[in-house]
Amino acid sequence: MKIVFLPIDNRPVCYQLPEMIAKINNDIELVLPPIEWLGNLTKSSDIENLMSWLSRFADSADAIVLSLDTIAYGGLINSRRSAESFETIKLRLERLKNIIKASNAKVYAFSSVMRISNNNINQEEKEYWNVYGKDIFKYSYECDKYGAAETQVPAEIIADYLATRKRNFNINKLYLEWQREGLFKSLIFSKDDCSEFGFNIREARELSKLGGCVKTGADEIPLVLLSKVVNLPVKIFPIFLEPDYKDLISNYEDISIEQSVLNQIEAADCIAVNSKDEADVLLVVNNFKNHQGEIVMKRHTELYDGIWSEPDKPYIIADVRNANGSDNNFVKKLFEKGLSDLFLGYSGWNTSANTIGSLICEMKYALYAKKNFNFNRKAFLSVQAIRFMDDWAYQANVRQQLSVPNTDDISVRMKPYMVEIKDALKFDFNVKYSFPWSRLFEVKVELI
Repeated sequence: MKIVFLPIDNRPVCYQLPEMIAKINNDIELVLPPIEWLGNLTKSSDIENLMSWLSRFADSADAIVLSLDTIAYGGLINSRRSAESFETIKLRLERLKNIIKASNAKVYAFSSVMRISNNNINQEEKEYWNVYGKDIFKYSYECDKYGAAETQVPAEIIADYLATRKRNFNINKLYLEWQREGLFKSLIFSKDDCSEFGFNIREARELSKLGGCVKTGADEIPLVLLSKVVNLPVKIFPIFLEPDYKDLISNYEDISIEQSVLNQIEAADCIAVNSKDEADVLLVVNNFKNHQGEIVMKRHTELYDGIWSEPDKPYIIADVRNANGSDNNFVKKLFEKGLSDLFLGYSGWNTSANTIGSLICEMKYALYAKKNFNFNRKAFLSVQAIRFMDDWAYQANVRQQLSVPNTDDISVRMKPYMVEIKDALKFDFNVKYSFPWSRLFEVKVELI
């Protein structure tokens, strides 16, 4: 099976992770564009080269997983910054539409509902966010909740912000027209950094009313779509390690952790079942009590203190006790007990939706490969090594020890964790590190 995959940008979780997951199945050919054509924190994607690349490979593909933001705006970050008009973007998208119509491939596409971050940091937003970010968030929240609001943000900034939102919303409605024309096998609108109210929540409601499929999350959505390409409706039984708290809402989300789990199962074309006996795979959710922790923000939560016993059926582990970083207590107990062949994947990446969506993708590709005798065990273990190295060793531990990105420093600090991971997976590997966006938030761990 040949899958053409256009990522959101060049981050490891957007480019490297799908590439590695696809290798778990020897029968899958994942075609990616050159990474240098994709955008980053400060640079837009090379849209012209990407359009030519897509045109060249679309004809021979069985499926296309398509980040619409990459072609429309130059990437997820640029979708919030781009000053191009609706008409300019629509004209570009007509070329994309013609490429899709000329292909016989099934197209799995997604577009983002523009987020509203509740901070005064403009690293991923327009320049004025460093002064007015929190105020714009408050204005958005109150407008949606009460129908109107007052703000001290200058009128010209509010006007610019609302114009950008309106443009992006109209582009999303354009995709719904394409969907009604039958261009997409699947179309998902993603919403991240959510709260209970806001312009983004209002737009999501309106898209849903118009027939759109809206999912909480963002960066994991391409992996959810990659899951859909594999026609394997796995029956999944979620097991919450804190069952009395599964109705709590994760950081950056607007739905309970239980609903987030069920949404991701459904989005991946899997089936949530009500008992262990019915299940093909058990989804172990290390969820939180009272509130979700966040290590880098020094928002602590009660760590796992139970007795870990490996399930007697194939299982995967969503470690969501913290946002962006593993639960050290849980990983310690997991490694002490050991991992058998029933283990099909671990993730503790960023938001709960990020973790769960990417994890189900890992599992589906492993199961699909085993079913068809195409399982690449080395590739599977490589994915798990990266997840533990990134989510546990780096995000939950070493990142807290760094003040600036430094590859020499991280190489030394990561070594003790790497030894433990090798022992747990019974898999030997060497690594090199880089910081592709020149910040501590994401690290690229490459096996060499």
